[in-house]
Amino acid sequence: MSKRLAAEFFGTFWLVFGGCGSAVLAAAFPDLGIGFAGVALAFGLTVVTMAYAVGGISGGHFNPAVSLGLAVGGRLDWKDLIPYWIAQVLGAIVAAAALYAIASGKADWTAGGFATNGYGELSPGGYALSSALLIETILTAGFLIVILGSTSKIAPVGFGPLAIGLALTLIHLISIPVTNTSVHPARSTGVALFAETAAIGQLWVFWVAPLIGAAIGALIWRGLLAPDEGAL
Repeated sequence: MSKRLAAEFFGTFWLVFGGCGSAVLAAAFPDLGIGFAGVALAFGLTVVTMAYAVGGISGGHFNPAVSLGLAVGGRLDWKDLIPYWIAQVLGAIVAAAALYAIASGKADWTAGGFATNGYGELSPGGYALSSALLIETILTAGFLIVILGSTSKIAPVGFGPLAIGLALTLIHLISIPVTNTSVHPARSTGVALFAETAAIGQLWVFWVAPLIGAAIGALIWRGLLAPDEGAL
């Protein structure tokens, strides 16, 4: 179990450090920055690379919502859910702390939003709470369907991480303007602790909506789409 939790810690660390780091560091320059599309791709690449690296150890969740969805889908023992969540949240916090330490080395840098998620004034496009709840729920549900489908027995072997990483890239391309894209409660938590905005006060949205969405996606897969896999 210790190796599985370590894999979840490092996988989540890599996702937050790489994904949020691309937003805080690489997208910060108007002329040289990578833009929304670059940030979206960076999040997808973090999942692909770490899923291949350590996914075979822990299942490659790197996200509390994914762990919940896989428990609902019969792919994770319920007794392992809370330990996975703890490892993921710790990985996200350590990644955010490391990113803050690096970014603060620039003389005129301020944390500002620090790649946090939000609605209303904290939404990049000024979208309301209702929009944030709906898009985070829908996209997390879709993400779980992709995860469960691409790792099922009928899926091509070895291509699951690519499908999952591309799905996360697509999710970011859709929702960065709305919420700055969460679908990941630990990712939202880690950076919110270092932001200079009211992100902590809105953090509940980015736990509630992804967890509900993950459960919905897992139930849709299990009830309507899943092939006969024994465990399902």
